[in-house]
Amino acid sequence: MRRVVITGMGIYSTIGKNLSEVRDSLYHGRSGIGLDPERKNMGFRSGLTGRIERPDLKGKLHRRFRVGLGEEGEYAYIATIEALANARIDINFLEKNETGILYGNDSTARSVVNSFDMLREKKDTTLIGSGSIFQSMNSTISMNLSVIFKLKGINFTVSGACASGSHAIGLGYFFIKHGLQNSIICGGGQEISLHSMGSFDGLSAFSIRENEPTKASRPFDKERDGLVPSGGAATVILVEYESARRRGAPIIAEVIGYGFSSNGEHISQPNIEGPSRSLEMALRDSGLKAREIDYINAHATSTPIGDLNEAIAIDRIFNGLKTPVSSTKSMTGHEMWMGGASEVIYSTLMMQDSFVAPNINFETPDEASAKLNIINETIQKKINIFLSNSFGFGGTNSTIIVRKNCF
Repeated sequence: MRRVVITGMGIYSTIGKNLSEVRDSLYHGRSGIGLDPERKNMGFRSGLTGRIERPDLKGKLHRRFRVGLGEEGEYAYIATIEALANARIDINFLEKNETGILYGNDSTARSVVNSFDMLREKKDTTLIGSGSIFQSMNSTISMNLSVIFKLKGINFTVSGACASGSHAIGLGYFFIKHGLQNSIICGGGQEISLHSMGSFDGLSAFSIRENEPTKASRPFDKERDGLVPSGGAATVILVEYESARRRGAPIIAEVIGYGFSSNGEHISQPNIEGPSRSLEMALRDSGLKAREIDYINAHATSTPIGDLNEAIAIDRIFNGLKTPVSSTKSMTGHEMWMGGASEVIYSTLMMQDSFVAPNINFETPDEASAKLNIINETIQKKINIFLSNSFGFGGTNSTIIVRKNCF
């Protein structure tokens, strides 16, 4: 099978608008979570959210492209520009070579709501605007970026709930490994607006620790009371190793394992068996033993049952190895469809600079997390191989294993 490498990364996150800012936030355990008064005014149970500034693309992108980009598409464009620059890929290369796109996204609520608000007001569909349909489809990111960057390869959106970004990378790895593509832009995007979060808030899944926003997301901590919604976008450029080497592309890391599974049970309550199978499959695919993993970026969103069951699954597979574990969601909040892609980038940044970012707000373990080596303060550690978990509604699970550039 062919080898699959990461040649570029880009990020637009609540903890930084580029790789450098994000790396600094990770190292210092800096939270990107705040309180949104508008959510409270709208009747939300929780006003907590990741905080992010929408990018101004005027002067950076022609209006004919901007009109079709919704909120998550704007984030994805910025992340992808950075990733392509890091990979030393320009528009000339993309026009002459077959490059694909697989991007995780599972909602476009803001764009849909805005278009229907316009219809209610004007009572005329022709006044909704020509770009609305392209903003409102779940495939908005992949369809827009494929046109902007003149992509000629595979082109579709991966819609797998909160594992979408991870599955996008896993599928990109699979297509390249099996010779179907040479290079694919992979990632995940998530709108951060309140429009997509109302029904989720109604499930009482969000933390209500509003008096201390930066302490609200507490993965694995006994006193956790729910997740904090967040968003942004993250892009990685996956390339077949030999073609990357011939082009002289920078090789950042190698994707060496992908595991997946479905729980087959409750639509919103995770179990232990599904995540365990995803972990086992990724290890089998990589040819590694659990003891060879240097760091685990856990899915852990700060929900009582989700963190509990993931901790049990990790302990089952890693069985007393005390592999360092942290959830970067403690800083970013739960980035939903973006999270599986961003957490690969967060972990790769740690691997590059030999540190493990902290699982902030982890103060008191519960009976399951007490069995894990949860890192609650930044430590210096050489990471050669990391594993990243992502799970989602409907019981979808994804696990990615990445190795440091050893070429």
